[in-house]
Amino acid sequence: MEIPKRTNGEIIKGALILTMAALFIKILSAVYRVPYQNIVGDIGFYIYQQIYPLYGIAVMLSTAGFPVIISKVMSDYNEHGKAIKEKVLTITLLFLLGVGIFLFLALYINAEAIAYLMGDLELKKLIQVTAFSFLLIPFTSFFRGYFQGVEQMEPTAFSQVTEQAVRVGAILLVSYFLIHNGYTLYEAGEGAFFGSVVGIIAALIILIKFWVKENRKISFRWNLSGQLKAKGVIWKLIKYSLTIGFSSLLLLFIQLIDSFNLYSLLILNGLDENSAKMTKGIYDRGQPLIQLGTVVATSIALSIVPSISNAKKMGNENLISKEIKYTLKICFVVGVGATFGLMFIIKQVNTMLFRNQLGSDVLMILTISILFTSLSLTVIAILQGLGHTVFPALSIFIALLVKYIVNIMLIQKFGTSGAAISTVIAYLIVALLNLIYLRKLKYQLINISVFLKIILSAFFMIAALFLFQNVIEPFIFERFRPKATFLSLTSVLIGGLVYVFSIIKLQVFTENELKLIPFGNKVMKLLKLQK
Repeated sequence: MEIPKRTNGEIIKGALILTMAALFIKILSAVYRVPYQNIVGDIGFYIYQQIYPLYGIAVMLSTAGFPVIISKVMSDYNEHGKAIKEKVLTITLLFLLGVGIFLFLALYINAEAIAYLMGDLELKKLIQVTAFSFLLIPFTSFFRGYFQGVEQMEPTAFSQVTEQAVRVGAILLVSYFLIHNGYTLYEAGEGAFFGSVVGIIAALIILIKFWVKENRKISFRWNLSGQLKAKGVIWKLIKYSLTIGFSSLLLLFIQLIDSFNLYSLLILNGLDENSAKMTKGIYDRGQPLIQLGTVVATSIALSIVPSISNAKKMGNENLISKEIKYTLKICFVVGVGATFGLMFIIKQVNTMLFRNQLGSDVLMILTISILFTSLSLTVIAILQGLGHTVFPALSIFIALLVKYIVNIMLIQKFGTSGAAISTVIAYLIVALLNLIYLRKLKYQLINISVFLKIILSAFFMIAALFLFQNVIEPFIFERFRPKATFLSLTSVLIGGLVYVFSIIKLQVFTENELKLIPFGNKVMKLLKLQK
């Protein structure tokens, strides 16, 4: 297998394209749920969110899980001959096919049992539709992993953007058509997940086109006869799947636990089925808010792994320490600002996006998890870049166990507020365990003086928002949703400006650090921090 050489400039460009594509996908993944909820209502949103974690697992495995695993396995055998590389890729594809078929059968055959465990047998058909996604992910994962392994990021990026655009368009169009033509909410849900499968098919078509074009320069043949034991390759694939793959599914596993026991526990609390479904749907409004709040942290996580990995290979511990300290500082600044800002304006944002204030107290609790989710994703990415993949996976397993137990303990007493508290606790556990582990590796975390400056900046932001809202609210128009929209958007602008100004004036970042941030030089000149 002859692999064309890539220059450093091409590699950096490819990594940037992949990061921008991932950022676009995550934003769109959070945003589309707002119009979807507006189309189907809270009960329809409950139906979709019950099944989404299962579909989301397929998406994450085919985008952030298996492709990374494949490229890492290819890197492990990079110095071997053509026959060995071909055998590694052949074994990898067979492994992915086995996993995909197993997951498809597990979901499709057991759809009724899974629906029963979720407390809603009408979800069976939605689970079966979603199961077909797992028949496609071996192929999308293989192509993406292969291209990333030979440092060609454009096929992966283009296919991911295409998949998400087709998926979101199909979900919204099909759902709108079905609802407005008298179909049930469950049938609309089936249509939405069918649209999701169509998105994966579109991505596969794009990848095949790249593969056919690229195979004019790259020769690859099926090979199971190379001088290499298959057991070694399979063990690596299993190991990376249980560590890197497992770690990429943190947010989805948390949602999956709520899918399995939140609705059932609400029924046990005495709610009727419709009320329980609506209550769960209102609770699920928090998921797009958490996703949007963690977009920046996720983009940091995507960009930090290559730089830390390269520094690790060069043995440059000084550069690693600087990268980690700088990354954690940005994560804290963004996480604290997003958490405190959104908590203060949650009622207005809830109304702006979802048409009313229902569940705002629960969403306020869920908002706290933005900080801990951001920290979790960032520190896990740092540890993976350093080559520590087992501990992050173990920390997630512990957090999921705690989430499940605390759900049972608190939901019966506090309803969805209990589920929100258990979610915050789960993310806090992951963040704390991984920060402690990183500290044990002798890397410096954010110091207390910087942390206090960030908290003080958040206090200034909240004070400014309190003053603004109390002064302006009596003078604006009375229509509820437009009023909430105006207050939300202006509050974000004013709060953001005050927060950024405070962060810079309190010198949370050094001048050199500010220069690394997009538009950092312009901000310094504007505030006269630089001549």
